[in-house]
Amino acid sequence: MTRLFHLVLIASFALPGALAAQDATPAEETVLAVLQANDVDLNDFLWVARPVVVFADSPNDPRFAEQVALLADRPDALAERDVVVILDAERGSGSQPRDQLRPRGFMLVIMDKDGEVELRKPAPWDVREITRTIDKMPSRQQELRFEAGG
Repeated sequence: MTRLFHLVLIASFALPGALAAQDATPAEETVLAVLQANDVDLNDFLWVARPVVVFADSPNDPRFAEQVALLADRPDALAERDVVVILDAERGSGSQPRDQLRPRGFMLVIMDKDGEVELRKPAPWDVREITRTIDKMPSRQQELRFEAGG
């Protein structure tokens, strides 16, 4: 059951990107990385990506499913901000992110590239709210200034 859930989850992220890629040139294509928490160490993302970690005690938690759907709705906006989505819906997973961040039930965690936790939310958030939070981070402000040439 869990494996089937993860396949559906991956397909929900891959399909919108694949459809958008048909109309995009290779330079415009953005890909949102979605990883399982058991396969990652948060330290691997230092100064490379902004982890957005979604925790739940079960993949059947409706808040987990809602959060995944919200993230899958606008993967391009997250990918533009160097976000990597990390999912952990197994209370006893013993994953490095779960050990480091110590969630209680459902929790959304937004981290910056410096490894600091910027926000913890006990309820799902849509991509607009997540990107607003990211856009206020000093590292993102610096990236925007650099991209603008100043």
